[in-house]
Amino acid sequence: MERRSFLKKAAAGASAGAIAAPALAQTQPTINWRLASSFPKSLDTIYGAAETFSKRVSQLTSGKFNIRVFAGGEIVPALQVMDAVQAGTVEMGHSASYYYFGKDPTFAFDGVVPFGLNSRQQTAWWDQGGGKALTREFFKDYGIINFMGGNTGAQMGGWFRKEVKTVQDLNGLKMRIGGFAGRVMQKLGLVPQQIAGGDIYPALEKGTIDAAEWIGPYDDEKLGFNKVAPFYYTPGWWEAGLQVSFYIGIKEWEKLPKEYQAAIEAASYESHVVMQAEYDARNPAALARLLKNGVKLRSFSKEIMEACYKAANEVMDEEAAKNAKFKKIYEPWKRFRQDQNQWFSVAEVPLQNFMVTHK
Repeated sequence: MERRSFLKKAAAGASAGAIAAPALAQTQPTINWRLASSFPKSLDTIYGAAETFSKRVSQLTSGKFNIRVFAGGEIVPALQVMDAVQAGTVEMGHSASYYYFGKDPTFAFDGVVPFGLNSRQQTAWWDQGGGKALTREFFKDYGIINFMGGNTGAQMGGWFRKEVKTVQDLNGLKMRIGGFAGRVMQKLGLVPQQIAGGDIYPALEKGTIDAAEWIGPYDDEKLGFNKVAPFYYTPGWWEAGLQVSFYIGIKEWEKLPKEYQAAIEAASYESHVVMQAEYDARNPAALARLLKNGVKLRSFSKEIMEACYKAANEVMDEEAAKNAKFKKIYEPWKRFRQDQNQWFSVAEVPLQNFMVTHK
């Protein structure tokens, strides 16, 4: 008798639980947001991170929270995504924070700075080394909360219409290069140009610029830069591991149910990991195709690298001396970089150096 009574109660409880779960889901609101990207649809890696994010948020909320992604220029110009989020034109953005260097160079720490952290180190700094708290405190002044939104890994040094062998060869060169790197290059006589990804090819083709950096082989091949600039340089010392970010207006964020906020957190991490994996998987084959089609791969000379390193440190020290917000992040970030480089020199670098010498 007691056994039958227990089974009846257990069955009733299970039935109630089965009913309660969807009933709970039904109490959540249906929300539709717009996300403005800085990137063109043709770049399925960097633009695709926002699509990955949007899809996962919808799945995690049973289709109740839907975020529609718009490519650069569809709602706002590619380089005005942050402004659109700040103004409330869109609820979300997906962009590279160093694009907004002109507002305050401190934005670059949310993305990448010259001779900075590689992809793994940047993720470690943001997630475990205090970077999230520091950058979010800074972004709060702009009414935005930021999330990791992908990483390209180490980038290439760009496409040049002619070879550059010495520092003097950079003098007067007009190059598409943004953020901190542009200011560093100015010290060496180069003339930086900030141009959205979709506008780089025509500028190179017309000779409006002499060189351009974008990301790496997979994306660069898609944009066809090899057709108008034959020399492909490495390394992209200004972007050792570019982190792109999702932006959400703080007011919109605070309106969300906790479950939806958790979905955004989880989806941002997933899209961050997926982007890096895609670039690592696709770049080798793309580089091989480019070389097969006549691209001339070159490395920046030691003279150029040393001059750029010296100039980069000077620029960052100068900025820290006059910008308290920059200095607040720069000092702990610099210590973290030093620790990371020491650690990588013990295990990662020796192993990788050995591996690249063996087929």
